[in-house]
Amino acid sequence: MAVGKKIILRMAEKSDSAISEADRIWAARYNPGDVLRYSRSSQETGIDKGEYARVTHVDAPNNRLTVERKSGEEVGYDLRRQQGVSVYREQERAFSVGDRVQLTAPSRDLKLANREQATVEGIGKDGRMSLKMDGGREVEIDSLKYPHLDHGYAVTSHSSQGQTADRVLIHVDTELGAKGLLNNRMAYVAVSRGALDAQIFTNDREELGAALGHDVSHSSAHVQEMKPEQKQEQAITPQREIAPQQEQGEDFGLGL
Repeated sequence: MAVGKKIILRMAEKSDSAISEADRIWAARYNPGDVLRYSRSSQETGIDKGEYARVTHVDAPNNRLTVERKSGEEVGYDLRRQQGVSVYREQERAFSVGDRVQLTAPSRDLKLANREQATVEGIGKDGRMSLKMDGGREVEIDSLKYPHLDHGYAVTSHSSQGQTADRVLIHVDTELGAKGLLNNRMAYVAVSRGALDAQIFTNDREELGAALGHDVSHSSAHVQEMKPEQKQEQAITPQREIAPQQEQGEDFGLGL
C-alpha cells in the first residue's frame, strides 16, 4: 500500500443525542440525515444485517421512518418492525500517519471490537488505512466500507475499562444532560485508569462530590416513561429478527 501522510474522510460517528434502547422504537427520536447501522436482518423491510442507510423522512405521528439504502432505494417502515439499530451521524475527520485512533463500532470480519485503540501506520490514496492495534496486531481497513474511526487521544470512561496509563486527565461536566452517567461507578473506573496520577477537571467543584458520590449499585436502568397509547402500541409483537442487538455505551471524557 502506498503510504501517505494525511487523509480527510467523512466518518460515521455516534450521534450526540443519546437514544436509549427504549427510545429507538419511536420515530420522533430520529432526524433526517442520521446514519443507521443495522445489526439484525428483516425480511419485512429487506434490510440486511450490517447494512447502512440514511434517514430521509421522519413521520412521528405514524411512527415511521423513510431511509435511503446504499442502492438508492427508499424504504419506509414502522420502527417496531425493524430493531437492532445503531444511530450515527457523519463528521469530517482528518487522520495522519502516527495518529492515535479508536474504533467506534465492532467488525466481525476484521475481528475488531468497539473502542479498541490503534496507531495509524499508513494511508493509501484509495482510502485504505494500515493500523497497528494496541495489542500488537496489524490491520488494514477500507474506510469506505468501515467508516468507524475517531481520534483516540481522549476516550470515555466507559470505553477506558481495562486500559491503564501513567497519567489520566478526567473531564466531569456536572451539567451533563444524562445525569445518570455521573455516579460512583464512573468515578472509580475513571480514576483507577491512572497508575501514577489522576486529575479531575470540572465546571463546578461544589457539585462534583454529590455527582460522583451517587450510588448506582442497587439501582436499575432508567427507562423513559411512555404514554398509555405508546405502551399499547409496544405490546404489538414484532417479527422475529436475526442476531443479537449491539448495545451502545455513552459516557464522558477521559484523556489518557
